[in-house]
Amino acid sequence: MHHSYESLDHVGGFDRVRSLAPLRHRDFRLLWSGMCASLIGDGAFLVAIAWQVYMLSSAPAALAVVGIAMTIPTILLLLVGGVVSDRFERRRVMLLADLARGGAVAVLAVLSLAGLVELWHIAVLVVFYGAAQAFFDPAFDAIVPDVLPAAELGQANALDQVVRPLALRLAGPALGGVLIDVAGTGGAFTLDALSFAASAAALLAMRAPRRSEPADAPARTVASDMREGFAYVRRHVWLWGTFACAAVAYLLFLGPTEVLLPLLVKEHLGGSGTELGLVFGAGGLGSIACALVMGQRELPRRDITFMYAVWTLATVAVAGYGLATAIWQLMVASLLFNALETAGTIVWATTKQRHVPSALLGRVSSLDWLISIGLLPLSFALTGPVSDALGARTTLVAAGLLGAAVTFGGLLLPGMRAIEGRGPGLSTRLAEAGSAPAS
Repeated sequence: MHHSYESLDHVGGFDRVRSLAPLRHRDFRLLWSGMCASLIGDGAFLVAIAWQVYMLSSAPAALAVVGIAMTIPTILLLLVGGVVSDRFERRRVMLLADLARGGAVAVLAVLSLAGLVELWHIAVLVVFYGAAQAFFDPAFDAIVPDVLPAAELGQANALDQVVRPLALRLAGPALGGVLIDVAGTGGAFTLDALSFAASAAALLAMRAPRRSEPADAPARTVASDMREGFAYVRRHVWLWGTFACAAVAYLLFLGPTEVLLPLLVKEHLGGSGTELGLVFGAGGLGSIACALVMGQRELPRRDITFMYAVWTLATVAVAGYGLATAIWQLMVASLLFNALETAGTIVWATTKQRHVPSALLGRVSSLDWLISIGLLPLSFALTGPVSDALGARTTLVAAGLLGAAVTFGGLLLPGMRAIEGRGPGLSTRLAEAGSAPAS
């Protein structure tokens, strides 16, 4: 049975559940529906790509090559993607990115179904996939304030954090696994290609947000737009300080968490693949539960303090992985880490959308994405030799404690909390008027 959102589009409908309030707005409903479909397809894709690679080569290095081929174009093009999403209509940028990713996956589906796929095909096609991702992500972050009032951005970000683990970690991979068993990897790739088509259709149905530029605006280059974005970030401690702390903290704990947690389950605790799935699943449930709770509440007024506090505690939970002596303890640490990380992410996304001028939001978001994934290859590269020298458990404990210290240190930077207490949009209006004080 399909439920009509239109029947809830009145007082007493979505308003009864605060976290669903953004769905009253037609364009956000379309954007959100397309995102849901795309994330389910992405979850299936992640399972299918790993399965397909291991069908072609049993060497883990083969999957690493595919991962690098997908990630490097995203890293290299993110800043350009941010400029493009600020300069052009964001809905159109996202539409073209969906068509590019959907096309690449469709070709992969045809090759797989025909039994012709080779490893080099996959490596080449994921380059296009990763490149398009660099344009889609900043545009998606920046378009949400274009289609929603500022007062509902917190609920929108909470909804996002509910959907992502449900679709990307649970529903998508489960559906992808079933399709692989029934129709082979080509079936799962076909699902992902169709999900991009659904997302593109939703974007086409949206009304183009009105974004005007002064007639006498000077001609700009990509380089000048990038410099403008960097200059804005440099003037605001809460932005550059958070980016810097995140870069170091992610370098310290992302690689150890991704690489050593499966090793801990399998080798140190003698667990099975099912038990590893339970550890990951506990994290997903923690994220969903946290997002549902936060979607029903007003976000904290001391947003920066709250954000750094929960992120610090989340990073301490990484040390819990190294201290765990049973699978259930790993599940508790995973649940705590993901729940606290989600709480901070919701506040962070909302704070950016409320305080960064719309004309700069794409570039600021592209820097945010770049920090999030830019040092991941280095973190992976360092995890091996460090864990060989210190041991897996010691590495995880050290990564968690050092990462937490770095994160908490960011809160102590002079001016970090200067925007706390400002009404939504105040700093944005000041900045757009050219009078925003450095903070």
